[in-house]
Amino acid sequence: MRILVVEDDRALARGVIATLKAEGLAADYAQDGETALEIESAHAYSTILLDVNLPGVSGFEVLKVLRARGSRAPILMLTARDAIADRISGLDLGADDYVLKPFDPSELAARVRALIRRGSGDPKPALTIGALTVDRCAGVAYLNGALIDLRRREFAVLEVLASCAGKVAPRERIESQIFGYDEVVGPNALEVYVGRLRRKLEPQGPTIRTIRGVGYMIDRA
Repeated sequence: MRILVVEDDRALARGVIATLKAEGLAADYAQDGETALEIESAHAYSTILLDVNLPGVSGFEVLKVLRARGSRAPILMLTARDAIADRISGLDLGADDYVLKPFDPSELAARVRALIRRGSGDPKPALTIGALTVDRCAGVAYLNGALIDLRRREFAVLEVLASCAGKVAPRERIESQIFGYDEVVGPNALEVYVGRLRRKLEPQGPTIRTIRGVGYMIDRA
């Protein structure tokens, strides 16, 4: 899934992005509110992590603009402010959740996963397709109860496919959710990940089909 991180503290942003990438999530970065609004207008995001105290255009102002122009992406506010009034203001403007700095990376990751599920309209923490179980909270998958050895990005591809089992996941959708817009990605990168998944799911797991010219589909059991 693709996340936008809006944070003026570069060191903190690097840590947040590293946490997200360790979860198999693609992360884009904006250091200020104006850049965030420009990037968001051109890309779809599963979740936005938004610092309150941004230089120039504040996080609250960014939040207000995003909601006014129709963005429905879940927004998690990052703030050092512990004032109840500030949190109420953010929630009233359309924020979905708050995390107070300093925060534990594992808590941040858990909150992001919850917001992604909520934003996708599927709050279930686990997806089951026949012998395959995809644990979205833990970021792991099982085949007949045995843990599958998956790299983070392999899991990200599997989660996208499993979330729409029986339906075609367009190539562009998969790529937009697992790669950041500024990443240098080879033309066959997605095929490599899908090929690895097929080998790891065979022969007992569901089949991943190639829909030529469109994308991929994982069969329902």
